[in-house]
Amino acid sequence: MRTLKTLLTITAAVLATDAVAAELRLAHWLPPQHTLQTTGFEPWIQSIGEASGGKVTMTIFPAQQLGSATDHYDMARDGIADITFVNPGYQPGRFPIIALGEVPFMVSNGKSGSKAFDSWYKAYAEKEMADIHVCMAFLQDPGTLHSREAIKVPADLKGKNVRPAQATVASYVALLGGASVQVPAPEAREVIARGAADAITFPWDSVYLFGIDSVTKHHLDMPLYTTTFVMAMNKATYEGMPADERKALDDHCTSEWAEKISAGWADKEQSGRDRALSEKDHTVYKPTAEEAQLWKNSAEPLMAKWKDQVKAAGADPEAVLKAFRDALSAENALAE
Repeated sequence: MRTLKTLLTITAAVLATDAVAAELRLAHWLPPQHTLQTTGFEPWIQSIGEASGGKVTMTIFPAQQLGSATDHYDMARDGIADITFVNPGYQPGRFPIIALGEVPFMVSNGKSGSKAFDSWYKAYAEKEMADIHVCMAFLQDPGTLHSREAIKVPADLKGKNVRPAQATVASYVALLGGASVQVPAPEAREVIARGAADAITFPWDSVYLFGIDSVTKHHLDMPLYTTTFVMAMNKATYEGMPADERKALDDHCTSEWAEKISAGWADKEQSGRDRALSEKDHTVYKPTAEEAQLWKNSAEPLMAKWKDQVKAAGADPEAVLKAFRDALSAENALAE
């Protein structure tokens, strides 16, 4: 695997002459020009290289080069890649505790929200994701509904086909009388373009990055949900690293780095809203206070479902929920 030609290799600025570099493969499923790569992964990798004295280098494999977006957790487990970018919501029910981050109207922002999220999940990661090493967890900035026709209140979703961002949003769509069209993000535009889906839940700027702005002209102006992510590492790779190299990596698998790695992406996603507002062929609808409450009320059964799933997995849902709310409150990231 180390002889594969690569799209992008990032090494430390200065390599120690006697260093033996550990070349790690980092796989993700976003386009290589995505902000998370350019403002998140690349600076993170560069900093690790510098901290390790040039001993740790990484090669990035973007755009599903090593496997489908839905398979990135198992790719880390099986050593297809050393580090992968995982959306746990692509495998509904497999990771019930982390799914709390998917419940609508919980998180106010993706920056300090990511710091709180990582701090909270570290208490559960080793048990829930026992077959990989969890480096860090973070959140996408809150996304919303983008549709072919205007959607203003929950009742407007009845009978609609929606591409959901993650498993909890899929349950939400079903709760409101819609149907989910399950495809990874890179395939989302196609299903809307051919009429197989009427709407998508997506963050703002990603609508433009994936070309979805050409097929969805209506946008609901409210922070509806977040999506959870994990930087997953192959256990054998991690445990086989020399102590000094592992320390350099550990020092970059922190809640502070979870905030850093997500910050540029959050800013970019927020800019997409301004872009939609400025374009005459797009309609951005701001719900009234009463309509916003309808949305929040309609999502309440999702929390009850999450509690049942966590209880079935052997954890105390009330304790897990309190810990998450406390972590978000401490970072001013708890949604009102």
